[in-house]
Amino acid sequence: MAKKSKDKDVEAIENLPKLFKNIKDEIAKTIVGQEEVIDQLLISLFARGHCLLIGVPGLAKTLLVKTLGEIMDLKFSRIQFTPDLMPSDITGTEIIEEDVTTGKKIFKYIRGPIFANIILADEINRTPPKTQSALLEAMQEYTVTAAGETYEISLPFFVLATQNPIEQEGTYPLPEAQLDRFMLNLWLDYPSTDDEKTIVKKTTGADEIKPQKVIKHKEILFYQELMRKIPVADNIVDYAVKLVSATRPNGDGKFPYIKEWIRWGAGPRASQYLVLAAKVRAGLMGKVTPDLSDVKDMALPVIRHRIVTSYNAEAENVFVGDIIDKLISDIG
Repeated sequence: MAKKSKDKDVEAIENLPKLFKNIKDEIAKTIVGQEEVIDQLLISLFARGHCLLIGVPGLAKTLLVKTLGEIMDLKFSRIQFTPDLMPSDITGTEIIEEDVTTGKKIFKYIRGPIFANIILADEINRTPPKTQSALLEAMQEYTVTAAGETYEISLPFFVLATQNPIEQEGTYPLPEAQLDRFMLNLWLDYPSTDDEKTIVKKTTGADEIKPQKVIKHKEILFYQELMRKIPVADNIVDYAVKLVSATRPNGDGKFPYIKEWIRWGAGPRASQYLVLAAKVRAGLMGKVTPDLSDVKDMALPVIRHRIVTSYNAEAENVFVGDIIDKLISDIG
């Protein structure tokens, strides 16, 4: 029986590249370019993680997440974070309602927009920490606590929070402890000239192409479980842990520039997410186990928001990406 189940899992992994391509083909009907970001979004989704997306307005962040919900037959919810947003605006609130049969007044809980499968938390740094924490609790626990009651959020549950890298006045940056809850940090860049021409032609014409559903709700849950079953060799785990621990300035001092450029390094959650992301990347490519290239490819989006650089790094114009690239090169 166990062998039959294992054969089914191997077959499912072998079919994943085709499914992965179908998903990307449908997304491409509405989203032009941004292939790397789309790949990493899907890796995070199948790993049951969450993403923090950094990008200026107008780069189709909302459309991308909404399209993802449509092709996966998932409920999509967009929450625009503002300075006056309250936790109850996210989680829901209680109202007083009169019972028609008894005439008595009772409290009824009205669920908020957090009760969806895919959440776009737009400009999360625009709202105070109290409201941010309402979302972050749901991300971590998959539950919402309101008026002394705990409500479960239906799975799959995927949060994509965006931050605007400009207009920092009046914002509440996420503390490092909260940033750590996001599996990946993705940077959305401006499109190339050719891609921008295609975008203009697509969005200024009369034709509207609707993406088709390519994967069902239960299939996503199946693949999320399957990704965690993918075996990982000890040398891959060793490499991931070595890379993450090398970012800590209080380490063995093997790389002197770490103490000079980094104030705080990545914690153990980075090692966990790095191995998990490598497993999912391998699975989406049809490989039964990840190799070093999978770990190296996922290192930047997994680690960059977990490192706090020093004033020396800022003075020398050394960025987090430069440090991670240098570590990968030096570790080998």
